[in-house]
Amino acid sequence: MFRATPAVLVLCLAFCSLAAFSCDEHRIDCDKAYSTYEINQCAAMELDKAKQQLAYYLETALEHHSDDTELVAAIQVAQQDWERYANAHCQAVYTQWRDGTIRGVMALSCMTQQTHARTHELWQRFLTFMDSTPAVLPEPGA
Repeated sequence: MFRATPAVLVLCLAFCSLAAFSCDEHRIDCDKAYSTYEINQCAAMELDKAKQQLAYYLETALEHHSDDTELVAAIQVAQQDWERYANAHCQAVYTQWRDGTIRGVMALSCMTQQTHARTHELWQRFLTFMDSTPAVLPEPGA
């Protein structure tokens, strides 16, 4: 028998929220979100934006360092390890709130925060310079 783990539940919630949100995108005002459904939809939308930005900064870092295949491989391994960590961490947050309807938004907001932090880390470590040379991309969140 299949037993859903917190990881599966978080991913399903995020995926289902995004799928459902695409139908209601024009109807939900996230500034006035009140119901659990609306709050989860808005949190899923924020996570999606953060993931898109992370993907852009990661791809840019990989392209920027494409002449250093060892570094590119190291960044890719680090990204995979970060994804495992972030998922495990946010699963723990989901577990902490498992008995309440807030569990979904807590897990989604955890993943959004982790994604923003990872994007900034990629920018700081791989898209900026030690001297006064301008960064390859603007600082995320700035």
